[in-house]
Amino acid sequence: MFFIGIDLGTSAVKLLLMDEKGTIHHIVSKEYPLYFPRPGWSEQNPEDWMEQTIAGLKELVSGCEKSQVKGISFGGQMHGLVALDAKDRVIRPAILWNDGRTGKQVEYLNQVIGKETLSRYTANIAFAGFTAPKILWLKENEPEHFAEIKKIMLPKDYLAYRLSGAFCTDYSDASGMLLLDVEHRCWSKEMLDICGIREEQLPRLHESWEPVGELKPELAEELGLPSGVKIIAGAGDNAAAAVGTATVGDGGCNISLGTSGTLFISSRRFGVDENNALHSFAHADGHFHLMGCMLSAASCNKWWMDDILKTKDYAGEQADIMKLGENRVFYLPYLMGERSPHNDPDARAAFIGMSMDTTRADMTLAVLEGVAFGLRDSLEVARSIGVAPKRTKICGGGAKSPLWRKIIANVMDMKIDLIESEEGPGYGAAILAAVGCGVYASVEEAAKKLVKVVGTEEPETELVQKYEERYREFQKLYPALKSCRS
Repeated sequence: MFFIGIDLGTSAVKLLLMDEKGTIHHIVSKEYPLYFPRPGWSEQNPEDWMEQTIAGLKELVSGCEKSQVKGISFGGQMHGLVALDAKDRVIRPAILWNDGRTGKQVEYLNQVIGKETLSRYTANIAFAGFTAPKILWLKENEPEHFAEIKKIMLPKDYLAYRLSGAFCTDYSDASGMLLLDVEHRCWSKEMLDICGIREEQLPRLHESWEPVGELKPELAEELGLPSGVKIIAGAGDNAAAAVGTATVGDGGCNISLGTSGTLFISSRRFGVDENNALHSFAHADGHFHLMGCMLSAASCNKWWMDDILKTKDYAGEQADIMKLGENRVFYLPYLMGERSPHNDPDARAAFIGMSMDTTRADMTLAVLEGVAFGLRDSLEVARSIGVAPKRTKICGGGAKSPLWRKIIANVMDMKIDLIESEEGPGYGAAILAAVGCGVYASVEEAAKKLVKVVGTEEPETELVQKYEERYREFQKLYPALKSCRS
């Protein structure tokens, strides 16, 4: 049997074909454009997602026994606002997770409605990337579009809708909308009233492994797939990545180094930190998780390499970096503002501490260290409420760098387990499809059977101490620069 995981990312959709034993047989990636119509705005055309997903599916299954494809599931970029009218037409380009236009709406929600009230309704406070502030922005700035809305959905759920006709979402992805009562796993009537929307405009809620429908017959014919292929609800990309790294059950931890960066801690219990610096979301395993999210992670290194140094030789740029913990250059990784723990869409990246003897390698190292320090900020919040994992899994494009893994292990003072498959969200989505098709009894059982650890990066006592001192200096930089800005 084969199962397909679809990872709908910000720059590309990645499709993965997995068998019931967890073996990956084929991976296909299809890119699509990202639009920045104004400074701080970030949008995509949902039709681009669909076109490239269909093209990717055709390529993915071209060499396999198509009759053995049983299920399709998703891991998708979270928070994006996709709005459809009564004729199922996309009303406007999707407003994405890293869009920063909603400052006024976020301030209204956090200051007028109040953070304590929001936390009571949803277990979270408002961040610029969340869906509810986007809905308010649309209501205030494009009232003609707001009036047309018949269906509100998230990016991966648009794919599920187009593939199956099922208007649905899952609890993990819905948690990031600021519309879900996370603790009680239902839509918050209070938040719907605040946003001026009705529950029938929102998708049905499902667990991530639940079947929501079947692949439409005309699409099955076009793809050469059998009838009855199940469409499984899927999960937000970070929850799907956590499944793909077996970060399930109680006390698991995963670091994702993708376009954005996340620290993800799974828990059987619902919990919220005092200042809502971490997100408190439902997990794809049926329980809960805490998550710190930084908006720019591997994208910082991509920007530095591609746009500034004008090179694609990432490994070559890191090859001469030997001495760690002694770099005097700092980098603040806020290219798109920041979410956890600062909740500041106006924060900006910066290099600090350069001198006449600063080298290209120093600045490259500073970028890698800056992202690691940003992740450490979220770990500090978790530790402040007694959640202190000693080891973590790691996934995402940045995780392929041995140097970056070593830096993170020592900045965080955590053991980093390397897994056989680095295809976090796509692999997790395929696992969810296998559970939804009845091959495994639970997400936890499937993940722990299929995900294999193949090595561990150990922190070094002397280097941990050096990075501890560097991190304490890093902590002072954002408040200092913010005070200059204001």
